[in-house]
Amino acid sequence: MSKSLIIVESPAKAKTLSKYLGKRYKIEASMGHIKDLPKSQLGIKIESGFTPKYITIRGKGPLLNNLKKEAAKAEKVLLATDPDREGEAISWHLAKALGLPEEKPCRIEFHEITKDAVLESIKHPRKINKDLVEAQQARRILDRLVGYKISPILWRKVKWGLSAGRVQSVAVRIICDREKEITEFIPKEYWTIDADLQDGNNKIRARLHSKNNNKLEIENKQQVDKILDDIEKEKFKVIEVKKSERRRTPSPAFTTSSMQQEAAR
Repeated sequence: MSKSLIIVESPAKAKTLSKYLGKRYKIEASMGHIKDLPKSQLGIKIESGFTPKYITIRGKGPLLNNLKKEAAKAEKVLLATDPDREGEAISWHLAKALGLPEEKPCRIEFHEITKDAVLESIKHPRKINKDLVEAQQARRILDRLVGYKISPILWRKVKWGLSAGRVQSVAVRIICDREKEITEFIPKEYWTIDADLQDGNNKIRARLHSKNNNKLEIENKQQVDKILDDIEKEKFKVIEVKKSERRRTPSPAFTTSSMQQEAAR
């Protein structure tokens, strides 16, 4: 009697699932990724829309051949790699390597390793999520483009063995550009004029903003003194009062990114 084949990532998870599912299922482990970009070359056809060139990871050939044999004997093949973009990419590579049709629902996922969760996932296989696969692929391509092109510069200029990442390299560039702006900044003197006004028990602080409907830019004390001489004996009056209601909703909960931005203020 042919069994259904379920492929997970780790041998430990394969052992656990074998206890849950019994003899009706054959559980195998892919040991993580089976395909990746070659180490000896860039592996990306930039001129062809950044098309990656995947090869079988060194040492994974026998494992992949065994998975192909088990898949050929199996009644059904289910891919139960981790429920994230890396796991989705592993399932996609496995499906292509094992010759599974793209339109066939062969992907299962569970977020807890319990018997009920595993059995429930087997009842509801789905197609491979190409959006997740492409997200992982974009991350991998960026890693390779940045690392492959910039890391050798670090080896020559800083220290051998350092690696440039897709996030830290951009972050360092932003920091350097900002530091350059700070060092090249030329301070410019400016002044403001405030008046403390009182009518009976009503007190108000007002700031001089414009003159004859033209915005004032006060650059030195001489200008301040001249303006004060001009307005010192003037009478002030309120010509308009605007009242409005505003509704303010609570700020959304922090994400990792927004928390880091707030901490840096």
